[in-house]
Amino acid sequence: MRQLDRYTCEEVFRRFDDYLDRELTPEEIELVEEHMAICERCAREYRFEESVLRNVRAKLHRLAAPPGLLNRISRALSEVSSEGGNGVQ
Repeated sequence: MRQLDRYTCEEVFRRFDDYLDRELTPEEIELVEEHMAICERCAREYRFEESVLRNVRAKLHRLAAPPGLLNRISRALSEVSSEGGNGVQ
């Protein structure tokens, strides 16, 4: 028998970010999913949070970096690397 048989709504809410980021153990994932299968309130909250995250990710993929940004970053990294420093002044 598992140490914890099921999660409460509060425990599920506390784990949503890690669940969405796939940072839970298989046992924790199972407990979250079991709870959402019987709790419509938590399932609805999960669907909302998941849709927000999906939309933010989609918008980030569409953002264009300013022209020359990659070159400026590469030059700055090269300068720090050639100085042998760690970038801290």
